[in-house]
Amino acid sequence: MEIINAPAAPAAVGPYSHAVRLGSLLFCSGQVPLSPEDGKLVGETVEPQTHQVFANIKAVLASQGLSLDNVVKTTVFLQSMSDFPAMNAIYSEHFGSHKPARSTVEVAKLPLGALVEIECIAAFEG
Repeated sequence: MEIINAPAAPAAVGPYSHAVRLGSLLFCSGQVPLSPEDGKLVGETVEPQTHQVFANIKAVLASQGLSLDNVVKTTVFLQSMSDFPAMNAIYSEHFGSHKPARSTVEVAKLPLGALVEIECIAAFEG
């Protein structure tokens, strides 16, 4: 097992790593919309927050030579399911024709007041 901390991603806000590699799988911790520059929440609506979450996910994946095309499963956490259509449109933009398995759940609260958090599992092999 290898612990991964991606220099281009925002620092973890707790006692966890950005990801853990086990064999051919990379288990990525949930990313909230924090700016890697100052560690502050980006945006006040789900649209800019979702774009920032994807920027953070891409930074973690890139640190291991991976991209969104390597993602096999995501879990999306939303503070309100009413944000689903907007989040889903941005999610579709980022993944394009690649369609990993996904779960989406509404939660009572997310870290630092974020509106969206996304975690993923990526594979190093086809």
